[in-house]
Amino acid sequence: MIDSKQFPLLSKLDAPDQLRMLPVESLQSVVDELRQYLIESIARAGGHFGAGLGCVELTVALHYVFDTPDDRIVWDVGHQAYPHKILTGRRDQIESIKKKDGLAPFPKRGESEYDTFGVGHSSTSISAALGMAVASALDDNERRSVAVIGDGAMTAGLAYEALNHGGDVAPNVLVVLNQNQMSISPNVGALTRMLGRLVSGNFYTGVREQSKRVMKPGTKLYDFMGRWEEHVKGMVMPSTLFEELGFNYLGPIDGHDLPLMVKTLQQIKRLGGPKLLHVITEKGKGYQPAEKDPVKYHAVSPFDPKVGMVPSGKPSPGPSYTQVFGDWLCDQAKINDKLVGITPAMREGSGLVRFAAEFPDRYFDVGIAEQHSVTFAAGMACEGYHPVVAIYSTFLQRAYDQLIHDVAVQNLPVMFAIDRAGVVGPDGPTHAGSFDLSYLRCVPNMVVMAPADENECRAMLNTGMTINGPSAVRYPRGRGPGVSVECGAETVEIGKAQKLRTGKDVAILAFGSMVARAQEVAAEIDATVYNMRFVKPLDSEAVAAASKRHKLIVTVEENATSGGAGSAVNECLASLGLACPVLNLGLPDCYLEHAGRDELLAEAGLDTPSILAAIKQRAPWIDSGSERSVAGL
Repeated sequence: MIDSKQFPLLSKLDAPDQLRMLPVESLQSVVDELRQYLIESIARAGGHFGAGLGCVELTVALHYVFDTPDDRIVWDVGHQAYPHKILTGRRDQIESIKKKDGLAPFPKRGESEYDTFGVGHSSTSISAALGMAVASALDDNERRSVAVIGDGAMTAGLAYEALNHGGDVAPNVLVVLNQNQMSISPNVGALTRMLGRLVSGNFYTGVREQSKRVMKPGTKLYDFMGRWEEHVKGMVMPSTLFEELGFNYLGPIDGHDLPLMVKTLQQIKRLGGPKLLHVITEKGKGYQPAEKDPVKYHAVSPFDPKVGMVPSGKPSPGPSYTQVFGDWLCDQAKINDKLVGITPAMREGSGLVRFAAEFPDRYFDVGIAEQHSVTFAAGMACEGYHPVVAIYSTFLQRAYDQLIHDVAVQNLPVMFAIDRAGVVGPDGPTHAGSFDLSYLRCVPNMVVMAPADENECRAMLNTGMTINGPSAVRYPRGRGPGVSVECGAETVEIGKAQKLRTGKDVAILAFGSMVARAQEVAAEIDATVYNMRFVKPLDSEAVAAASKRHKLIVTVEENATSGGAGSAVNECLASLGLACPVLNLGLPDCYLEHAGRDELLAEAGLDTPSILAAIKQRAPWIDSGSERSVAGL
């Protein structure tokens, strides 16, 4: 609970209308309290950290100047929205963020009327705010729409599609470009370099001082606009990219200069048409360790803010799947000079830090541009290279057309290393990898693999490099069962399942992360277990054998049951003319909210007790009296 003595102003602010009642001179105190409250609360609870610290002044200024929630503010991605949540009635709940039944990790429409658009994926804010602005114009409503987007998110094509359209329809919309040169990884690309030059050295200092002079109290609106264009744009930016797209460009200004931010927004509020305000901020502002290492402090586990994040000192129980992939990629690159690694702005998350350091000429971070990453890989494959696209399952959804049209139709040897498959946990439904087996297995030419453990993951990655066509290896977040990884060139036979246990009556056909749990269940009911390994091509011989020798087939997968691996088994049985009862277990036909990974698996019925209970319900002949207890499994 907030300490009213430590935070005398913030403790009284339950909604932005209370903020707007304060004199402008009090806002700096609100900023100071809000930043300190954010540091202390997120240090206790964990969550996204650096981005929110960097936009405290911006958040206060926006809610102070604009009449929210009637005026719409759309936050891109939402990593930076914790200060927004604190100021909009959720202050005392902030430590529940990302926890089961707690605050959502990103803005969510159902959580607050101030969350005008649900986000989680990058670069959607301009399109959404533009849609809101056009809808308001059609309704003859004068409400304003604001999109807050970072320079990292501006590397995505969707942002420019929206700018292109916005400049044409000319609605009353404001785009705030918040430049901090960071997303999750350091930003890359020509746009980043251009913006960097724009705000560096004497140029930025001169423009910032000019903006302060322009914003003197009493300056009339048209004088302001005239002077800005004459003295600033006319001299140093006569034809900016944004102006060519039809947006009135203002800036750059210091995003931590609160009086300047407020004055600028007050002036902009009076203007119609499409506008773009360019502000410069520092990710992690106000907490020195986060300022020095914004990547490390992008998202944090609970820590002591007095000492910062420190290693636990406990020995690692084994590599995560991400580490297995990263080590494999480096080992493979040493023996295959045609291998290249590609990531859409997820170097750290996808395990490419070591590869980027050891093979910089073959490492390509294309920015937050998933569509481009896939077609770029296809182009390299055309020239004899074997690209490996390291990407999260949820982000590959953004490049589905490119996967089909540019890779699979041409049968090009591009391998997708798909991380965060299945339930992900605290980041909620926008980041869950619930659908990749469904959307991949229907694509001709694809080979789709799901490893049961860490060593099999490496073997499948080796296998992918032998395939002269598109392939995918999908694996979950975190660690597997703890199997030792052999650093060899072992492969697996394509389309061949592995029978792990022979039992009676029930055959469990398990895919990927569910194999270990299937073995636990099988030990309780004396069931047969197959590690199916391949979703495509499916081992039809194993399916046929299971149907002929058992009373019930159970498929278990960490993917949506609709169209997933279980559906492939059903289709296989139908095509073979075989009749056998089938129980398909997987993720339900709904969006699971944020919670711990184990909590979500239990909610989905994919923990060991739930799987056992579902099987017993469908197989009443199982003698429950002879079963061992599964409590605690």
